[in-house]
Amino acid sequence: MTTDEGIVYDRSLLGKENEIGTFEVSLKMITEFAKSTGETYPKYLGNDANIPVVAPPTICNLFVGGSRPDIKLEFGEVSFFAGQSIESKADIKPGDNLIATSKLDHVYSKTGRSGKMVFAVWQTQFKNQNNEIVALVNESFVTRNK
Repeated sequence: MTTDEGIVYDRSLLGKENEIGTFEVSLKMITEFAKSTGETYPKYLGNDANIPVVAPPTICNLFVGGSRPDIKLEFGEVSFFAGQSIESKADIKPGDNLIATSKLDHVYSKTGRSGKMVFAVWQTQFKNQNNEIVALVNESFVTRNK
């Protein structure tokens, strides 16, 4: 445990990769996900035989999460999800096997109207079976006092 900017947490977890799992992406999964999220772009729906189907980058939401290590943050009484960004690096195609790993990317504090808040940002990396990074998902979680 160390203190950084007055934040006490388990710093040994910074940058340490945790395996989430391997996920097979099927054509059915892609088209059903696209329809369920209101996508209209033909390359996500598979309704044009002349356009190869690829997954919307947001399909990674199906695989993000799981259990994250406890960073042993010594601050706050209330924690909640604070936001997400998805960076698409390459197309996700039917038949791909995605390997997901996550790591604690950074921890920082910020003072807002409600007082001090501490943010923990986790990054999940998705690689395909060719070891090519296809997506990066950053998720922020905030802890504050009541």
